[in-house]
Amino acid sequence: KIPPIVARGVLFDMAAHFGTDIVKEGTAFNSKEIEEVAKKQGVEIRQGDVVLFHTGWVGLIGKDDKRYNAGEPGLGVDGAKYLASKGVVAVGADTWGLETVPFETKNIFEVHQILLPMNGTYILENMNTGPLAADKAYEFLFVLGVPRLTGAVQGIINPIAIR
Repeated sequence: KIPPIVARGVLFDMAAHFGTDIVKEGTAFNSKEIEEVAKKQGVEIRQGDVVLFHTGWVGLIGKDDKRYNAGEPGLGVDGAKYLASKGVVAVGADTWGLETVPFETKNIFEVHQILLPMNGTYILENMNTGPLAADKAYEFLFVLGVPRLTGAVQGIINPIAIR
């Protein structure tokens, strides 16, 4: 029942922000970090946006699978509440679970709970954000046709960014 998504996309290059190719696992992106990167990149978050984070994490696949699967940088609890308050449609990243692991709190996948059931904000994981970050494509048209699966909690998607 998920509709196709056509929206303004915004990329936050967290790897550049932290001055690294791959952001360290356990690093949380909260409102402070998001606002700092938005200012640095000259973008703003608007209602209806799709927000993506580039961390370099997906680059570990096939090179350091143990590290890739053991943890990840990602959206923090405050960051999730901040983005939900902005009315974004979806939040995604080049990580397997979007939120920081290890978790900031004792609540398991609290960011998922804040975004999905509490606010109806879709989650996009394992996004290939590298080309967008390399091109400094911080704003773009985000297009996503969703697969028609019944009873699934996730699916293989092929989003497109158009500048």
